[in-house]
Amino acid sequence: MTTLTNTNKTSRGNVTALMVALLAACVAFQLNASMLSPALVTMGNELHTDQAVIGLSQTWFFTAAALFSLFLPRLSDIVGRKKILVGMMILMAAGSVIAALAPDVTWLFVGRIIQGVSGPTVPLCLIMLRSAVDNPRKYGALMGLITAVNGGVAGVDSFVGGYFAEHFGFRSIFWLMVGLALIATALIAFLADESKPAAGTTMDWWGVLFIVVAVGALLTALNEGSKLVSGYSAGTLTLSIGLIIVAVVAFAAFWRTEKRAKQPMVETVHLRQRSTWAPLLTTTLAMTGIFAVINGIVPAYVQASAPGFGVGPTEMSLMILTPYALLGWVFGPISGRLAPVLGYTKVLRIGMIGSIAALAFIAFFGLNSLPLMIVGTALLGIMYAGTVNIMLNGLGVVLSPAGNPGFLPGMNAGAFNLGAGLSFLVLPAVLVATTAAGDVKTSYLTDVIVGLVITVAAFAASLLIPKPLEAEVAK
Repeated sequence: MTTLTNTNKTSRGNVTALMVALLAACVAFQLNASMLSPALVTMGNELHTDQAVIGLSQTWFFTAAALFSLFLPRLSDIVGRKKILVGMMILMAAGSVIAALAPDVTWLFVGRIIQGVSGPTVPLCLIMLRSAVDNPRKYGALMGLITAVNGGVAGVDSFVGGYFAEHFGFRSIFWLMVGLALIATALIAFLADESKPAAGTTMDWWGVLFIVVAVGALLTALNEGSKLVSGYSAGTLTLSIGLIIVAVVAFAAFWRTEKRAKQPMVETVHLRQRSTWAPLLTTTLAMTGIFAVINGIVPAYVQASAPGFGVGPTEMSLMILTPYALLGWVFGPISGRLAPVLGYTKVLRIGMIGSIAALAFIAFFGLNSLPLMIVGTALLGIMYAGTVNIMLNGLGVVLSPAGNPGFLPGMNAGAFNLGAGLSFLVLPAVLVATTAAGDVKTSYLTDVIVGLVITVAAFAASLLIPKPLEAEVAK
């Protein structure tokens, strides 16, 4: 475990300036991830392609984000965190320019993949913040504020994206991203200090290669497997199984490489510790149980005329997604402030129990009443977006090994993306299977309950996470 130390004491004014720069970077990244969601139909129309293809551009953005998250935080320890973050923002701007000028969907893919280099923005910002703030209470509150951005920019991102797409076309969204990325680049360059705790260390590029291949193959297998939800295909099944085999072989090669490397990307002894695998397991299970429920299942049910409530997409966003994101934004700094006082793991488990209660409320009451559905998703915004998400990101930083502070935040970012992929594979498959066997409302009920059960498993995994005592205030 690492301690909250600060070799370069940072004044209050400098911390404020740093927070401005880090928040700008996180907002710029989050808008890349969320602002295009309401513009997908417009993008398909303007690029003369179907929604399945346009959806793949989102998939490849998140896949690229997951892969770069695996090693860029570690690389930043060696060559400089400020340098890597500035580079990520510049590439985000470059990818946005390419996407804005894209003559066809192929160039849109190129632009989105380049934007994906910015994937580890939030964990890298948290690492930079921790090196500048040595007060556990203050760090917890600021950590909560930064991480809350990861749940959505107070719910306004989707509305801004929808407005720009409707009035100026989808390309205007990418030009807005260019401007925000350049602003973030300038702020980081002028307001952030450089830190490279592992300067002089050699980057383990063979380890990087094998772990990227392993995670990339697994994520691609999940993306391909999700196609089986709409119908069986022998070719798709074979490809998915083949990719899973590639992932297993690549991970075995990664493990072997790390055992033999003089300066490994991560020591295998750290991979065996509960402080590593327990938070990664909890993150993956929590995302699997909740992500598709709030981002897919509930919105689809609310908009369905039967057995749902027949609400339009804009109204649905106002009623469901905006309160969820806004409450996560509000409660993130609160849970972050409480973490070093009550304990990171205790606050996490409170959030997990609250998330389980919210899913149960949605399943047994929300499916029968729109007002109660709004209440249930708002509770989920407080408990998951504003608490669980904050603690899991925070634990990735405070539990990271002392000699390798970028390792666990990067792996944890990959776990978030893996859980999201699993969520959109498992829960839609359950919905399709149960719909074929019975009435639609019962299938939605079953689906949310499956998400609830997986979240209970995440809570069980959270019990194995050790306390980061050095990051907490002594009782």
